[in-house]
Amino acid sequence: MAKLHISSGGIVFRLMGSAREGVRLGAPGVGGCYEVALIRVLRARGGTAWALPKGWVEQGEKPEQTAVREVREETGLQTRVLRKVDEISYQFYSRADHDRISKTVHLFLLECLGGDTADHDTEVEEARWFPIEEAGQRLTYKNEREALEKAAVLLEEGEHTT
Repeated sequence: MAKLHISSGGIVFRLMGSAREGVRLGAPGVGGCYEVALIRVLRARGGTAWALPKGWVEQGEKPEQTAVREVREETGLQTRVLRKVDEISYQFYSRADHDRISKTVHLFLLECLGGDTADHDTEVEEARWFPIEEAGQRLTYKNEREALEKAAVLLEEGEHTT
């Protein structure tokens, strides 16, 4: 039987550069003006992957709290949770545990309040902002690209604060 691991993370967004001036956050039709923070991490089998920041839910922690903490650790950004976007489940084999792992990741839409992507922790090779369309192309994992598409729709329709 596979071990169960629960993780939480986020899709961190901000309005792009000069587009921030005079554009109301959540206004419909401004989705193309958003940037998303991604992390580049080493893969177990070599190479790197662009991914959404996420990590294990610690005992006594709510998934929303984990998302804020993990995003801060992995990207250097302070954020606030706006809403849940998706829940991703998958299985993989852990060489370290010598066992099959069933993992569920709760993904939240987080608004960036401040911070610096250069202030990420050492398990992350790089944290960087990308225009939302480019972020979707950069993400290595299909399930994360699909979650980003859901978040982009919420941003475009101004539904992210509900």
